[in-house]
Amino acid sequence: MLGIFLDTETNGLNPQKHVLLEIALKILNVESGEELDQLERIVCPTLEEWERSEPSSLDVNGFTYKELKKGLRHEQLREQLIELFTTWNLIRGASVFICQNPSFDRAFFSQIVNPDLQESLLWPYHWLDLASMFWIAGIQKGKHQQGEFPWVTGFSKDKIAAACRLPPEAKPHRAMNGVNHLILCYQTIVGFPAR
Repeated sequence: MLGIFLDTETNGLNPQKHVLLEIALKILNVESGEELDQLERIVCPTLEEWERSEPSSLDVNGFTYKELKKGLRHEQLREQLIELFTTWNLIRGASVFICQNPSFDRAFFSQIVNPDLQESLLWPYHWLDLASMFWIAGIQKGKHQQGEFPWVTGFSKDKIAAACRLPPEAKPHRAMNGVNHLILCYQTIVGFPAR
């Protein structure tokens, strides 16, 4: 089974109004933890899309329009994603997406590869989230008095990291920083069984 550890950066929180600015992913064998491939791309929004940016989101990721103008168009990124997923046979039953907040990432990912195309390519439709994994582990630790319950620690990725005695995500918030931090947290909470 392969895990597609994915993170996105956007110019706001509303996928009806805002757009994907950056995507990063790493493909790992979820048994061994072996990294098989990765992708990190900046996406160039139109000027109209950029002008709808939420300033607080840009404060978090630090992107400028000048930097993003060097990025890919949606069609180019879509082609690269299809090629990567085909190369690694990333289909349902053989792979899953793993994110911190999949409801967010999936909505923006679907701007690039629409759900109908994902379905026709048999891409995985399971998007697993780190917070739920942490929640389950935290409940077990709390029940056995081996740690605090997750509602005490909080379950943003940085709060999860703090509860696991890991460093916070590197700043600025860029997609590959998010992926690397996600994998670090996942490895600590869930682990790779063949390691």
